Amino acid sequence: MAVKKILALLVGFSLILGVTACDFLKKQVPVDLESQTSAEATDDLLAKVPSDKEIRIATEQRYNTIFYIVRMSVSTDGNEAEWVLVSRDGTLEVTVTWNTNDPDELDYSDRGLSDFDVASGSLDFPDNQYSYGQGSETIRVFSYTSEVPEMIGVYMDKNPAFGKKYKVEVVIIPADSGTYQTVLSKALLTGENKAPDIYLVDSPYAAEYTKGDMARCAASYWDLGIDIDNMIEKADIADYVVNVGTRKTGEVVALGYQSTSGAMIYRASIAREVFGTDDPDEIEKIMGAGTGKWDNFLDAAKVLKSKGYSIVAGLDDLCEVCNTNTSSPWLDSDSNLVVSPEREEFFDLAKTLIDEGYTDGAVSWTESWYKDMQNSQVFCYFGSTWLINWVMMGNCGGTRAGEGTYGDWRVCLPPVGFFWGGSWILANKNTKQKEGVAELITWFTLDTSENGLQYLLANDKLGYGSYESVVSNTVMAESRYECGFCGGQDIFKKYSDCNRYTSGNNMYEHDIEIYDFYYEAVKQYANGNISRDDAIRQFKDNVDSYDF
Repeated sequence: MAVKKILALLVGFSLILGVTACDFLKKQVPVDLESQTSAEATDDLLAKVPSDKEIRIATEQRYNTIFYIVRMSVSTDGNEAEWVLVSRDGTLEVTVTWNTNDPDELDYSDRGLSDFDVASGSLDFPDNQYSYGQGSETIRVFSYTSEVPEMIGVYMDKNPAFGKKYKVEVVIIPADSGTYQTVLSKALLTGENKAPDIYLVDSPYAAEYTKGDMARCAASYWDLGIDIDNMIEKADIADYVVNVGTRKTGEVVALGYQSTSGAMIYRASIAREVFGTDDPDEIEKIMGAGTGKWDNFLDAAKVLKSKGYSIVAGLDDLCEVCNTNTSSPWLDSDSNLVVSPEREEFFDLAKTLIDEGYTDGAVSWTESWYKDMQNSQVFCYFGSTWLINWVMMGNCGGTRAGEGTYGDWRVCLPPVGFFWGGSWILANKNTKQKEGVAELITWFTLDTSENGLQYLLANDKLGYGSYESVVSNTVMAESRYECGFCGGQDIFKKYSDCNRYTSGNNMYEHDIEIYDFYYEAVKQYANGNISRDDAIRQFKDNVDSYDF
């Protein structure tokens, strides 16, 4: 694969991981730690430094508004750190400093911002970096992933008449610590001719643009002239994608293309040793797939431990699973906090996993987590095809059967349905190019033909060197992914089932802020730092004090 494509994919798929990925990227290449020679050294050095999440929550509580981190740096000895944050509305910049001389205290300094002058330089409606076509009509696209320009280039190559009529300009805005959301919101509200006609939003922020305040900026697919109901039915789009992309008033304003519904990815050799079979259908029965409960999973964890195995690498492996598996959103119509039974159950599940020693104690996106993908004692991970293709394969210790754990993995349905990451595509209600915008969006999200983007992705026709699960079950049924990493199993059959097994009906525009409070409380309780009642009380108090 060409270097350009490798870089594009690294950027694109790291962004799919959302907030967690930002934490991983910071740890991998922090600004002032370039002299470190290993990931272990970097992790050791950062161990005493507060996390980005802790700094953001502390700053939001202090200023009672939502912030994004736009820059973070650490001294080479790890004794000092600095974060620069900008409020969501772009009016306030805060610098937070920390040092080991007084590790429990943070110093804050702030300044007002004007003309959208953000931290390291102006981010006020940047110019396009990519341009396709020679037409007199311009379509402007905002994206946080660099794979989008290449995909649009593919469309232009296949549809030369489109390029004669339209010029498509693509603006790539960094997703680091919320910069993209800040610029996008400002552009939609005040950008006028520099505002995007088409824009992508990442999973953790999608509901803000489809159901929250920013949903007023979006055009419904129906308003674009797309026969949305019939096309969704024909393409058999995964319900969770439609759920997330539907405005509170019932109109579809966003859909995706790559599916991120999740499966359980397990070690076949360990399954045979412990359970006497590695057959995915049988493992599903053992793990309680489809029950919506974790009882069977914990029973299996006990059996695995008796044989010297951990069922998961760490608690983080289940955080995304439990985050999107819920029967109700965080807030009701009156903005009262609701803790669904599924989310309350995660307190108990997490506590049991820690107390009983059912995990290996690894933290996601650290060296120990990657090592557990090699020849370790960890039984399973949870994720979509992107986790297999872009994380697990590169850390399994080999590239062919018999090397490391390559070929020793299988895929089955998880106990509960979930999704992790993804991109949703929206159109500006004020676009003057409805016809061209509709044509591009349809190709990305609804076209099931062999020239449609989803078929090209699912069948490795873009030269990425990977087969990706997509949101159209019609396309998935016409595609196969006999994955060598998974012993030749056609994993698309299971991932298509995962598409049908997952709901996004209860996503809320403030999910990411509330979830930060929630997961912190879960970890505090699971690790024995506070009682269950105190953990839930702490979580509720933090949410109650937050200004939504």
